Amino acid sequence: MGEEPITIYTDGGCSGNPGPGGWAFVLNDGDLQRERSGGSPATTNNRMELTAVIEALKTVQEELKASHRTIELYTDSQYVKNGISSWIHNWERNGWQTSAKKPVKNKEYWQQLKALADTLPISWHWVKGHSGNELNEKCDQMVRREMDAQIQQTG
Repeated sequence: MGEEPITIYTDGGCSGNPGPGGWAFVLNDGDLQRERSGGSPATTNNRMELTAVIEALKTVQEELKASHRTIELYTDSQYVKNGISSWIHNWERNGWQTSAKKPVKNKEYWQQLKALADTLPISWHWVKGHSGNELNEKCDQMVRREMDAQIQQTG
């Protein structure tokens, strides 16, 4: 096929944990760049990190119709990267319980992410947050705008 991979950067965060939060992604597909963001009035940092990835992958499937294309996905969340590429296999095997026999937090998000990830060829990458990576910083700015908007709406 020889097509260039789709590159995605994601971020999520909240003010307080839980608190008003935001998520964002920047998707590059050749000359096309898509940026999306959203928020929630009461959420957690991890939920917003997961939502950013889920929304980006839904965009690849539903809008780009590019399920065959390789995706290079960058997140500054070790929770997301390790969760989807390693921990999730044991969680599923253990009936969605952690090794400490406690229910996996954010199970519904993980199940949604896994359903998407199972249909797409994704390479998962961790990038250090706030380290000058242009697209990670762009996502962070978008997340901060969404958090501010949530704070203003609820304040």
